Amino acid sequence: MVTHPIESLPKQVALTRHILFDFDGPICRLFAGYSAADIAQAQVKWLEVHGRDGLLTEQERFSPDPHGVLGTFAKRYPGSDLVIGLEEHLTQQELLAAKYAYPTPFVDVLIQTWVAVGARMAIVTNNSPRAVADYLGGRGLLSCFTPHIYGRVAQELHHLKPHPETLNRALRAMGAAPASSLMIGDSESDYIAARAVGVRFLGYARNPRKRQELLDAKVRPENILDSLEPLLTAVRAQR
Repeated sequence: MVTHPIESLPKQVALTRHILFDFDGPICRLFAGYSAADIAQAQVKWLEVHGRDGLLTEQERFSPDPHGVLGTFAKRYPGSDLVIGLEEHLTQQELLAAKYAYPTPFVDVLIQTWVAVGARMAIVTNNSPRAVADYLGGRGLLSCFTPHIYGRVAQELHHLKPHPETLNRALRAMGAAPASSLMIGDSESDYIAARAVGVRFLGYARNPRKRQELLDAKVRPENILDSLEPLLTAVRAQR
């Protein structure tokens, strides 16, 4: 049974002045209309075209993770032209995926309402900031985050979450104290990064599998939501 932390949400909201949102998951399903597995295979195809597919193991070749191939090559060949080209190719795939992404229920109005009552927001993601900006612009939400969109940088792939650097950049830029900040994410890497910088964490689990992933990461059950509607209700109560 999935429980909602109804009683703790008003307190969480009252303590929060700055919100760090992960992108794919809490804000949208980026790969809902253009699957992650298809993008992963497009990455492999790109390597084939450039004569570099022989550098992949069989497991890597058939991985459904769109970031898996990029992460593998970033570790093996950091800063190389190959990695920069592969990252740009992934960015182009994410820009396409953003056109078909499904918004997370209640998140648009949650963002707008929270900003209206004085909160400041940032995106902290392993996705391309260009894809994030395109998606937010299409939903009329870009002004709620600009200029605080912090995502993947080709020359700094070692700073992807769970590394905390993306979160630290957001906190520094907003002048935000960790104690007044909250991260909303849907993965173990989000939770690890939030803990590393001392930011409170709410997990969003759109299905039982995601909820179990967060539980396995030691996120407390009362800090996991399977819907953002209770959080919206708590924010509205602050008005």
